[in-house]
Amino acid sequence: MPGLLRGVARTAVVAGTATAVSNRVSRRQQGRWAAQQGYQEPAPQAAYPAESPAAPQAPDMTSKIDQLKQLGELKTQGVLTEREFEDQKRKILDS
Repeated sequence: MPGLLRGVARTAVVAGTATAVSNRVSRRQQGRWAAQQGYQEPAPQAAYPAESPAAPQAPDMTSKIDQLKQLGELKTQGVLTEREFEDQKRKILDS
């Protein structure tokens, strides 16, 4: 039974990540469609140099925070062991 619960916990983490990525892709696509129709919101002025196109973009911090909250809830419920929690937390923070 614990193996099943761990599998469910991992699925929940993956689903949360997939949702965050999907939402980001949707927002980017809406921006592209708006640009094709002739309307584009003014771009915010960045105080830092633009990234090169080859550089991978960092995940949104709110997405990481949401994932960490989900992990904490799963640990509190007893679904994840301390070691599993730490392993998953490290993966989220390193991504």
